[in-house]
Amino acid sequence: MALRPLDNAMPIAQERPKKQAKVVITTQKQPDLGVNDENKAPLPPISTGDASIDYVPSENLKAIVDPEIKIQGLIGGLESKDWIKVCESLNDARRFALYHSDLLLPILDKVMLVIIKAMKNPRSALCKTSIMASSDVFKSFGDKLLESATTEAFDQLLLQLLLKASQDKKFVCEEADKAVKTMVEAMTPLPLLQKLKAFVSHSNLRIRAKAAVSISRCISKMELEGMEEFGLVSLVQMAVELLNDRLPDAREAARGIVSSLYEAITEKEENKQEAWQSFCQSNLPAIHAQTMVKLISS
Repeated sequence: MALRPLDNAMPIAQERPKKQAKVVITTQKQPDLGVNDENKAPLPPISTGDASIDYVPSENLKAIVDPEIKIQGLIGGLESKDWIKVCESLNDARRFALYHSDLLLPILDKVMLVIIKAMKNPRSALCKTSIMASSDVFKSFGDKLLESATTEAFDQLLLQLLLKASQDKKFVCEEADKAVKTMVEAMTPLPLLQKLKAFVSHSNLRIRAKAAVSISRCISKMELEGMEEFGLVSLVQMAVELLNDRLPDAREAARGIVSSLYEAITEKEENKQEAWQSFCQSNLPAIHAQTMVKLISS
């Protein structure tokens, strides 16, 4: 058989090249850091947390030069949208409270509302600075905070301080504890006790415990006359409830309340144990009276 000429042979199929995967490269336009554009605002410095905020102790704060002029811009600074400016203004409010309280008093209710708002802010620096401001307000104004012009703001402030003292963020919690302690030291016990009593029944057990500690401190400052004005029976009943609280701080505060009551009630009695037992049995159910007597005898 004759061979087919090569020209008539089927062409050898060539292997088709494989398709290459398309790679789409997206480029993000980078700012020209080296070029100044006078039509663009300069980029702000990168914030490294709250490092730019100084927590100045009260004793290191100084009086304000030209306070009559400075006071006119205080509220504007406190209401700024720049949180660093608000912190600076809160420190100015602290200086006014400590050195120029007569100038701060007419706008004290507005300042307190800003302090409360800052205390609710999730930014820790703003929160802590506002708590420090509340301490200085307590030191300077004391019982004036319970007057009609500021009592509503004080109620809100008290709640926020108890909340902050109850939270897990340690450095905020510690500062709030200091502020609450300063409040108790700066104010007359009886009217403050009237404010605090509502919180021993609070649904938040940590708030309840913090309030109990403050109540115990208040009562330790009171004479028998003040306790009687509030109500001895109410106080001992409050102690009974707190002794059964879930948190140890509340139970320890209850023991402090009982100790202060015992000292005041039996101060002029010859047989102190008998006088205390008689008081408890007259005003409490038998099982609770027995607990109170055992608590003192132990």
